[in-house]
Amino acid sequence: MIKVGIYGATGYMGGEALRVLMNHPEVEIAWATSRSDAQLADYHPNLFGENIHFIRPDQTTPVDVVFMALPTGTPQELAPKFLKEGAKIIDLGADFRLSDRKIWEKVYNKKHKSWNLVKEAVYGIPELHREEIKNARVIANPGCFASAAILGLAPLVKANLIDTSKIVVDGLSGTAGAGAELARPAHHAEIGNNLIPYNVVGHRHTFEAEQELGHLTKKKVSIHFTPVYVPIVRGILDIIHAFPNKKISRATLLELYKEFYKDEYFVKIYDLPKEEKASWQYKPYPWVNSVSGTNFSYIGLDVDEARGRIVVFSVLDSIGKGGAHVGVQNMNLMFGLNETTGLTNRGLHPI
Repeated sequence: MIKVGIYGATGYMGGEALRVLMNHPEVEIAWATSRSDAQLADYHPNLFGENIHFIRPDQTTPVDVVFMALPTGTPQELAPKFLKEGAKIIDLGADFRLSDRKIWEKVYNKKHKSWNLVKEAVYGIPELHREEIKNARVIANPGCFASAAILGLAPLVKANLIDTSKIVVDGLSGTAGAGAELARPAHHAEIGNNLIPYNVVGHRHTFEAEQELGHLTKKKVSIHFTPVYVPIVRGILDIIHAFPNKKISRATLLELYKEFYKDEYFVKIYDLPKEEKASWQYKPYPWVNSVSGTNFSYIGLDVDEARGRIVVFSVLDSIGKGGAHVGVQNMNLMFGLNETTGLTNRGLHPI
């Protein structure tokens, strides 16, 4: 059994890691930390009745792997201690995601205290870094918007089919992405019947997506990204606009994406046909709630042939494939397990 510790288990991401790992056949949850004296169900009522009790952060014991669901800046301070004890690290936050120190310190407005660990950390998208993840000690779990954008764009960038200087991404996020801390935009009275743009230029996940997609091409990748909170709880929809350097059809794109992801269990190419006589054309495009609570990503495609534009719809759960679930997928790879172990549940419908 893999002994797991969850450092920072009271938030949405930590709670989701707990929920998934409790049902993992190869995992023993050794501890989960909280700075308060509250009980598990005080933070995660869905886990009421489970025999898990929070411990204080200074009461941790050696484990095989630590999941960190912590504010930016904290994992880099704690990671050296756990690595010295022989644990592997899966950081569900942003401390190890960017390989350029100047960019990281500018984006997060902090001085990085463990840059040597960034140099060995592997960016945790298995579809692009599977072999490196297997041998890693430190995993930088991707951001949710970045995950959707990278998965949605990788086939186009790799095939050199688009102008990589003019990629537009509109990111729609459920409020779980804002975390469990109280904030006005996530307050029901504010987000209900509303859409709230935020950090509309220079969003942190932009730099991750540009970095990772840049590994697939010799050209500079520029992503023009704007996020918006929408009145749902879980989920990310990245609507990606890319401009092809030659004419291409939807059918050709679907084949390209199917070939690129042919061996990937968790990425599904949404290829339902168009209804040519339908006045409301929606069947060919994936819905966010289809992947809620799962490690699946659905990708849909269309082409505006008259105007030369590709539209990619990339959906995933912000704390699932965009968070805790892909962290578990990475853990499976790190410990030599089938990467689907404990992660094969499909989404609920309706939800």
